Amino acid sequence: MAVQHLDIRGKRVLVVGLGVSGFWVSRWLMEHGARVTVTDSRRREELNGTFCADLAERGVGFELGGHRRKSFLNADMIVISPGVPHTMPLLQEAREKGIPIMGELELASRIIPTPLIAVTGTNGKTTVTACLGSLLESAGLPVYVGGNIGTPLMAYACEEMRARYVVVEVSSFQLDTAETFAPYISIILNISPDHLDRYRDFEAYAQAKKKIFSRQGQGQYLIVNNEDEILAGVSPETGVSILRYGLRKREGQATFLQDGVIMAPGRSGKMVEYPTGSFGMPGEHNILNLQAVILVGYILGIDAATIQTTLNKFQGLPHRLERVGEKDGVVFYNDSKATNVEAAIGAIQSLSCPIVLIAGGKHKGLRYEKLAAVSSERVKKAIFIGEAGGHLGKAFDGIVPYHFAEGLEEAVQMAFSLADRGDAILLSPACSSFDQFHDYRHRGDVFRTSVERLIHE
Repeated sequence: MAVQHLDIRGKRVLVVGLGVSGFWVSRWLMEHGARVTVTDSRRREELNGTFCADLAERGVGFELGGHRRKSFLNADMIVISPGVPHTMPLLQEAREKGIPIMGELELASRIIPTPLIAVTGTNGKTTVTACLGSLLESAGLPVYVGGNIGTPLMAYACEEMRARYVVVEVSSFQLDTAETFAPYISIILNISPDHLDRYRDFEAYAQAKKKIFSRQGQGQYLIVNNEDEILAGVSPETGVSILRYGLRKREGQATFLQDGVIMAPGRSGKMVEYPTGSFGMPGEHNILNLQAVILVGYILGIDAATIQTTLNKFQGLPHRLERVGEKDGVVFYNDSKATNVEAAIGAIQSLSCPIVLIAGGKHKGLRYEKLAAVSSERVKKAIFIGEAGGHLGKAFDGIVPYHFAEGLEEAVQMAFSLADRGDAILLSPACSSFDQFHDYRHRGDVFRTSVERLIHE
């Protein structure tokens, strides 16, 4: 990909948000001669002390505990972190004044010469990103895995950048500020309602996701889930090769499922069979997502045996339908990463036994009727926690018996008291975690600790 020259030496650059993205952005800017100020609405004691100390040593200025209008309007350039809404009033004012504003993803994509394989979707993107990293490693291709999965792309930009490929998980928040971002391969796994507390409606959220391929061109690839109603109709610019995948065989589709085997194109021109029975991750949604991995392997010329071995060995990530324990024949699953309705539905449909469901968290404006309908077939009882508990209760009323718990620890105890041998207790919240926890990982860790305590009682 073409690397763009950024003339930042001596320029006043305002970095908005001192999380991990803001830290690496600030480091790179300082190393390239910019005059950097970091602004964050949080106070210094609420921020990562190591980040603050490191940047202070490098000469970065700080404006903490609130934003100063003057700093926004006097900057030569502004870089915002993914968690910062690009519609905030001070940014609007700066835009009107003609001050360049970009996100961390956009900045990184302009300066990184390594071909990018970008993964987005409402659900499954972290798992697919990690699996692609494993596949490329197995194939002997030096790879850097980053983005929304945990390590920002700007961290790679601060290194020697010697990977053969960069696999990056991309969120809608990052795509909001994308302008020239054009991956070698872009993947959209699915689009379903999420983050409606940040977007004006579902259409705006879907449009943000589709920006992943809006700047792609000749010689680049788009991989999409043909089972998704929105994605089945997408059409990239001329010159972009589109590869579609799905469960059923359809005209123009690259891969499909047939008698438990994924049929996919091979480098010889013949179709290759990938048996799903030996895959390390269960569930129809994973069979769909892993077709995207297979297609990346096909594009990169990775042999079928290496692809199959990777899919067999890869067993997912923590907090994603993770088996965390068993007591008296009751199995506990941690699916804390299920922060929206479709993700929770996928988890429920992946288990064949009766389920006691624990759900709830921060309400993001989503509707839960579809979750209740799917739960009627597999969930025997539900326990709701957090800010969204009342909304979930209304959706489940008369469909699945439910109870309320004050917190996750109480919910685990209550769920076990309601479960029978052969049941599964599933934490699949369908909501984000920020009403009670730092993030989904914190929530999943609390669940795991509560289960371990229960098992050893």
